[in-house]
Amino acid sequence: MAEVRTKLPGPKSKEYLDILAQYEPNCTTQQAPLVWDRAEGVRVWDIDGNEYIDLTSGVLVTNVGHSHPKHVAAIREQAGRLLNCYDFATPQRAEFARRLVEMMPENLDNCFLLTTGSEATEAAMRVSKRYSGRHEIISFYGGFHGRTYGAMSMAGKMGTKKKFGPLMPGCIYAPYPYCFRCPFKLKKEDCGLFCLEFLDRVVEASSTGDLAAVIIEPYQGGAGFIFPPEGYLKGLEEWARKHEVLFILDEVQSSFGRTGKMFAFEWDNLRPNLLCLGKGIGSGIPSAALMAESRIMDSLGPGEMSSTTGGNPLSCAAGLAVLDIMEEERLPENALKVGSYMLERFKELEREIEILGEARGRGLVMGLEFVKDKETLEPAPEITWEFILRCCQAGVIVGRVGLYGSVIRIAPPLVITKEQAGKAIDIIAGVLRSF
Repeated sequence: MAEVRTKLPGPKSKEYLDILAQYEPNCTTQQAPLVWDRAEGVRVWDIDGNEYIDLTSGVLVTNVGHSHPKHVAAIREQAGRLLNCYDFATPQRAEFARRLVEMMPENLDNCFLLTTGSEATEAAMRVSKRYSGRHEIISFYGGFHGRTYGAMSMAGKMGTKKKFGPLMPGCIYAPYPYCFRCPFKLKKEDCGLFCLEFLDRVVEASSTGDLAAVIIEPYQGGAGFIFPPEGYLKGLEEWARKHEVLFILDEVQSSFGRTGKMFAFEWDNLRPNLLCLGKGIGSGIPSAALMAESRIMDSLGPGEMSSTTGGNPLSCAAGLAVLDIMEEERLPENALKVGSYMLERFKELEREIEILGEARGRGLVMGLEFVKDKETLEPAPEITWEFILRCCQAGVIVGRVGLYGSVIRIAPPLVITKEQAGKAIDIIAGVLRSF
């Protein structure tokens, strides 16, 4: 069993947690009971002085690691010059937009800079409706595209939109290829991508013939790091083209090296019409972007879409530093190398541990799905939460996701070394064996 180093929360952490419990609404994501004080790379210290290995990246945000010196220097230098100027041009904005476009497939020749991932997905949906003159959009069971109204409406799980009243008109939902829990009770090896074939039936039953776009994540983050089988995403892109609807790829979570390539679309040679970016783009500084075809963005006139802090010079300076660090330190390659080692170790534990139903992932994004029984696959959310607490007490921070709250999120900063990863997995293995 992993050694328990500290009881949580510590006395100082408890003091601040009590303050938050009094003054902050209880609607944010439940986390282990500690209060962060500082961090460096993949190491975190709480306010009581306890050290941890961070396997969350602050929800897949700090891709270049916590407080990377080059990132901090760029932010510090820009903060002393200019923070925001709304839609005025700055050198940082121009350079960041140029570099992002140069990294894209040739069709994505416009960059619309924003502040959050929700803004990016909302913008993608809005512009797709304006360009096409249609109002319906397809999303997928388990999908998560943000917490603003339109993004919430397209969510494929109830937790995001429960009891918020009528949703945005034109939302159509289709099954996602969650092969571990196939909604059609089929086997991945012989299903023939039936869920893709079934999409025609969904449209036939649910659409009014006014379909504008389809929006999908390369892997579903909030649903439990669910990766579609090979060929599915390319098949969906071809389906969208055949039916003359726009293909929106939501890479808010999966971009900037997370899967072992700079962008997840590279794995399948995808050519989306609209690409949503966020989280790792600023590595802790709020920033987002909608990459788009200029023919689509030309449907908008001046002032019809904007963002108060989108493209602000501080975010752009941080983003430029992220791009430099990614390239200089070859972080996507490190994500692929260390991630392959980690997933292999987790697969070994999957074969050994009865409650670990499946370990899955790509690069440095992995999900450990807990079950009560490997035959019935009954979810085990109560075990998952206890696992988070025990890992934290032993010095490793992990998070929880999944449609049933039964998936552990493993997504460390991309600077993690094989040695650090091995130490974290040793701790996780000890915790697993303690159940």
